Amino acid sequence: SEQEEVHCLMADQMDDDEVFDFSNAEFTRDDLVTALNDMVIEYRKLSLSFEEVKAENVSLKNSSTESSSVELEDVDSLNTELSRLTAENEMFKDETSELQAKIETLNQVVSAWNRSSRSLHKLHESQKLASARTSLGFNRSNSSDGEISTQSQPMYDKFNKMGFVKADVIYDCCESIRYDDQKSSQSSHEEKGKDGIGYQRPES
Repeated sequence: SEQEEVHCLMADQMDDDEVFDFSNAEFTRDDLVTALNDMVIEYRKLSLSFEEVKAENVSLKNSSTESSSVELEDVDSLNTELSRLTAENEMFKDETSELQAKIETLNQVVSAWNRSSRSLHKLHESQKLASARTSLGFNRSNSSDGEISTQSQPMYDKFNKMGFVKADVIYDCCESIRYDDQKSSQSSHEEKGKDGIGYQRPES
């Protein structure tokens, strides 16, 4: 109780303060009144201090309660946030699994497309090679025809030239024969004439 607490405080102070001996003859009534007044003043001080301490204790309890309630509210909000994050994490896991399945499907599609593209490229290359071979054979046949025609042209020119030379030779031979005939006939006439005028041809 408050009286016991005051008594304890007074007992603690008696260790250091002066102790009154009421059985002493020198202790008068005035001394008693003064001592009682001092005790009352001290009690009031102690009571004020006690009230202050009590009020402070109550304030601390209230603040502790408020802090506890705030902490509890924080804990509740944190638990709620944790639950929400856990649910979102599970949702993200499901979405990740779906995305992985889609990625696997896309990888298979891309792999099939790559195989088809390679096959199409090989087919295109083979067709291109076959077309090149076909065009090469056609060019060879054309070039062969051209070679034949170009080879036959010099032969034809050579034949014409030979014919022309041969004709010239024949013509020259004929002219030479004619010229020789004319010369021989002219010589015979001259000799006959000379024979007629008394010219004798020397013996050969």
